Amino acid sequence: MHYSKVKSAILAGLDVLNVEVEADLNMRSVRQELEIVGLGDTAIKESKKRVMSAIKNSGFEVPHGYITVNLAPGDAKKEGTLLDLPIAIAILMASGKIEVHQEWLLIGELGLDGKLRRVDGALPIMIAKSSSMNAIIPSDNIPEVSLLKGKRIYACDDLQTVVRIMSQTESFHEIEFKGISVAQNSYEVDFSEVRGQELAKRALEISATGFHNVLMKGPPGVGKTMLARRFPTILPPMTFDEILESTKIYSIAGLLDGGPVTSRPFRSPHHSASLAAMVGGGDRAKPGEITLAHNGVLFMDELPEFRRDVLEALRQPLEDGIVTISRIKETHSYPARFILIGSQNPCKCGWFGVEDGIHHCTCSIPEIERYNKKISGPIEDRIDIFIDVPKVDYDKYTSMKSSESSLKIRERVMEAVEIQMKRSGKLNGKMSASEVSKFCKLGEKEEDFFKNASKKLGLTARVMEKMLKVSRTIADLAKSENISLSHIAEALQYRKRENLSI
Repeated sequence: MHYSKVKSAILAGLDVLNVEVEADLNMRSVRQELEIVGLGDTAIKESKKRVMSAIKNSGFEVPHGYITVNLAPGDAKKEGTLLDLPIAIAILMASGKIEVHQEWLLIGELGLDGKLRRVDGALPIMIAKSSSMNAIIPSDNIPEVSLLKGKRIYACDDLQTVVRIMSQTESFHEIEFKGISVAQNSYEVDFSEVRGQELAKRALEISATGFHNVLMKGPPGVGKTMLARRFPTILPPMTFDEILESTKIYSIAGLLDGGPVTSRPFRSPHHSASLAAMVGGGDRAKPGEITLAHNGVLFMDELPEFRRDVLEALRQPLEDGIVTISRIKETHSYPARFILIGSQNPCKCGWFGVEDGIHHCTCSIPEIERYNKKISGPIEDRIDIFIDVPKVDYDKYTSMKSSESSLKIRERVMEAVEIQMKRSGKLNGKMSASEVSKFCKLGEKEEDFFKNASKKLGLTARVMEKMLKVSRTIADLAKSENISLSHIAEALQYRKRENLSI
């Protein structure tokens, strides 16, 4: 037999593309050469040397002749090192070194010594594979793949072990489903460490409960970053589906640190981050910060300092929960449903509006206006809660008692989250327009109040919908079945201060 075919797969964004690795051995050729065709990138072209050395150093005879390896479909670009193992096995099968009687799906990078190395994206590939097909992956990928049940997956350390499994010369155990224990995560920081700023803490509690976006505004050093970094400590734990989804994303990005992602992601990119770093893409379509924050928090400190194209790129994910990247010949969509926590100074120097007799604003009025206009109206419409974070003077700071702990706040958040899940199966911030109409109904008095306030504040339809969602969340925290006037009033006070005139 001089022809063989092996199943494998690659990633195209978050999608899995099945690949057939075909090998043809021409033993009449005097040349001993390996040629790989099928639109492979540089990493795949370099696999020729890795594969041939791995075969030789694993104790197998390198076949003599001209070997052609085809990666089908031939019109799809292949990237990465996932195909090293299937190429090596296809060559050994074509040369008659091993005989296989059933279909296998193989992925893995080979070292020159024949050892199998971890690859990115093993989890999404194993999720997509048929449960009736056996699969072999590197042993280092076991922690992420053990989240799956009934997938018939085997893990190997080297090429020799792969050959023995496929030849059925020895019995091996498939990877066992371990599941996951979603325990409360321990944090080094706590809300009790933040003195004062009760209004900001209340706003963040509402945000954590209903998945609402927040923008904090205040002078330097008042605790905006401190509050944001403690925000994950009050978030509800991840569900199993969220863990699986986030682990899949981090697997593709090559950012898994051993086991699965069990803590809600907290991404804090620097304001100098490029568009590609934020939304993803580049030479290889990898997820950006927006997708890495999926199911968690995207903290953008000094929001107006981010590039304009980066800020405008937030429109789609904040509205639809996805981000789309278009390349020359392909388009990829990544999930991007996160809580945006933004912070900014009132002006470029940071001291506009601060009257403490020490700090003085050095910005002109046009400069202040320009600075605050960097965040466009459409982006502001997608932010649910605006909160001023004032400077706390020394006397108030030293006289304040310790604040509530994150644990106490989290208990309230969890109770309100349970109410939401029983009512609609999702958090309030994720409700569609039809669900808002169904679950955010107002009484006659509340309807009149909201109508008058909306007209006076000039709220857009999107903002009115967001205000109803925030009101619903406030009512859930109060364990109230109906939205009352006080809940609407509190929600309205979290709109942008420049718009308030009531």
